[in-house]
Amino acid sequence: MKTKRPTTRLSTARLLALAALLAPVALSACTDVKRSLGYEKQPPDEFQVVQRAPLSMPPEFTLRPPQPGAVRPQEGTTRDQARQVLVGGRTATPISTEGRTAGDLAMMKRVGADSIQPEIRVLVNKESQALVEADKSFQDRVMFWRKAEPPGTAVDATKETQRLRENQALGKSVSEGETPQVQRRKKAWLEGVFN
Repeated sequence: MKTKRPTTRLSTARLLALAALLAPVALSACTDVKRSLGYEKQPPDEFQVVQRAPLSMPPEFTLRPPQPGAVRPQEGTTRDQARQVLVGGRTATPISTEGRTAGDLAMMKRVGADSIQPEIRVLVNKESQALVEADKSFQDRVMFWRKAEPPGTAVDATKETQRLRENQALGKSVSEGETPQVQRRKKAWLEGVFN
């Protein structure tokens, strides 16, 4: 009499279950394998494609090609470029010649720095303030609507004076002891909202 092998059947069922569990993992890797081997077509990314401007005729037909070694007309000379960088395109008022030697004045005239803008500090402050104001967004004004508390801690003047006098009377150092500070009262939850 032949007996059936239950262990074989059981192990075959286990293998089938294991294969059923591993099949999705193995099949999901197929696209990655195809891509890494170069079998899958990869179209270009439409957001990275750059279109080139169409060729067009210049508005002035009398333009001629530049001559090799010639100075470009839009650049000008090196002296003009340096003057533009140093002085800028601003109109200015002449500076005083008081206390300056003839050599100083000649050098200043040569580089174009013989005139200055009289209100330069005011102009710089205005430009800086404009930049700061431009950086303030609507969200900042809504979120940070309160004025910031002053930095640091305030010293209680009367108590500090008393402490210093006591230290002086006892012959102690001025820095000995703790400096009394004004304790700021915590604001209530809705305090200052409707001010």
